[in-house]
Amino acid sequence: MRAVLQRVSAARVTVGGEETGAIGPGLLILLGVAAEDTVDDANWMVGRILALRVFADEVGRLDCSLTDTDGGLLVVSQFTLLASLRKGTRPSFHPAACPEVARPLYEHFCALAAERLCRPVATGRFGADMEVSSVNAGPVTLVLDSRRRD
Repeated sequence: MRAVLQRVSAARVTVGGEETGAIGPGLLILLGVAAEDTVDDANWMVGRILALRVFADEVGRLDCSLTDTDGGLLVVSQFTLLASLRKGTRPSFHPAACPEVARPLYEHFCALAAERLCRPVATGRFGADMEVSSVNAGPVTLVLDSRRRD
């Protein structure tokens, strides 16, 4: 699994003009599922993301995690994060999981995050053409890959 995390002051996703998810301050996660990913990857990714200290404490240090705050979480599926750009100028999406594999792992990720946060997680619509709007805070943008756990 590969994720791009953005600390935001607000974010929303729409499909065909209909808002499917929105948050105030929190994290926007663009999540890509690779063909070889398993539930273990999703579990590790959720644990790591929720523990990351990317929010300021009372003295301004990045010392608080999403679980320490009342921040929102918006998760948007994005298979293009798995694109290979090794050859030519057209991305190859071969490394990305097919929808039958990716959807259950994406849904597991979202459900586990909601369970651990004890609050709902906002989402896009899996497989849809979405418009994502965000106001980055900081900006703080991080990339996390379950294949590179070092």
